[in-house]
Amino acid sequence: MLSRPRRNRKNKAVRGFAQETHLGVENLIYPLFVYDGKGIKEEVKSMPGNFRWSIDMLLPEVEECLKLGIGTYVLFPAVEEKLKDKTASYSYAEENFYLHILRKLKETFPEICLMTDVAMDPYSSDGHDGYVNEKGEIVNDITLPILAKMSVAQAQAGADILGPSDMMDGRIGYIRHALDEAGYSDVSIMSYTAKYASAFYGPFRDALDSAPKAGDKKTYQMNPANSREALIEASLDVAEGADFLMVKPALPYLDIIALLKQNYDIPIAAYNVSGECAMLTAACQNGWLNFEKAMPEMLMSIRRAGADVILTYFAKAYAEMLRDGKIGKW
Repeated sequence: MLSRPRRNRKNKAVRGFAQETHLGVENLIYPLFVYDGKGIKEEVKSMPGNFRWSIDMLLPEVEECLKLGIGTYVLFPAVEEKLKDKTASYSYAEENFYLHILRKLKETFPEICLMTDVAMDPYSSDGHDGYVNEKGEIVNDITLPILAKMSVAQAQAGADILGPSDMMDGRIGYIRHALDEAGYSDVSIMSYTAKYASAFYGPFRDALDSAPKAGDKKTYQMNPANSREALIEASLDVAEGADFLMVKPALPYLDIIALLKQNYDIPIAAYNVSGECAMLTAACQNGWLNFEKAMPEMLMSIRRAGADVILTYFAKAYAEMLRDGKIGKW
């Protein structure tokens, strides 16, 4: 036999020469849940190891993560019910604690990159990503000005990247125009391009208390059976000014990540969502899987599929393993 592929697997050094995919901390974004108040570090029961943070408790956590090399964070607000209304007006209100947290983080750590969430559901009394009319319909075009106000307020607070997660038609162009008009042409948009109506979001909704009060999100989030539809969404987002295209969730949609990577030249992101992380954590806690082996393999699969950027609740754990020399050449 002249060709023996096993020769390139015979030891760690040779495997390193042949390794095709590499994953570093620079490819990761760390999602964090924030809450109004002081002295709050409240674990999310369905997401062990993840917490709701008040700003005073969050600052030392971010400082620790920065020392690990994690430079980018996406923040999600857990908003009290009394502050929610049909038009999500608190999302751009001057007193919004989320905006104050963004400013404080930027003042304290000017070197960090902050990503935000743009959608009505954390602030909506209906729990949907768009405006709900009296018939219970999510109305696309009434939602867009609300998202634009929210986006400009987040940019003013110091956001580097906005993450429209609402899946309303035309929102990327509408937001891009609003940002440019307000003088924030340098603020990036990471569009949730192919966000599927998935069963893997449950723990996230527990963390934010943001589940829909009625109905579901299938009229705006994508059908899990569809792949070509992702190309339609991506083409629209690129034409409207998106800087990144995101696939959410990641693991059940590795084919979609690969599809977008093959067809578009801008960076592709993937969200390793709460349900995916909760499954792995539960299996490891029960002794069915080894966390230090399974978690890096999970993230590597997402990277291998074509994700340039991965939003993952395992970002800190992965960075700690890199620091400790537990991840290297496979």
